[in-house]
Amino acid sequence: MGVFESLNNTSNKAVDLSEQYYKKTQEYYKLKVFHQLATTTGMFCKMAILGSLAFLGILFLTVSGMLYLGEVLGSMTYSCLLVAGIIFLIVAILYKLRRKIDNAIVKKLSKKFFS
Repeated sequence: MGVFESLNNTSNKAVDLSEQYYKKTQEYYKLKVFHQLATTTGMFCKMAILGSLAFLGILFLTVSGMLYLGEVLGSMTYSCLLVAGIIFLIVAILYKLRRKIDNAIVKKLSKKFFS
């Protein structure tokens, strides 16, 4: 009986250790997911704030540039058309570069997410 009791005790200890390992692993992954969510949420909030402020800056810069061009050209209509053409040119360039922009974003996010 001593061998069977020893084998039973050893298997009980192994089960206990594996349960502890499972619980610790589960806790680790919960903390890892929380950390990744907190980092990602913070990054998106910063991007939203900085993006909205940059958008306002570009908007005011565009309007002031349009008003200045209206005075230089002597026609507000031509200045509006010129500024709109420049904006459409920038949009076309960004559209052509969209794959490179997407790849850069994915690389940057993957470094943040998987580290």
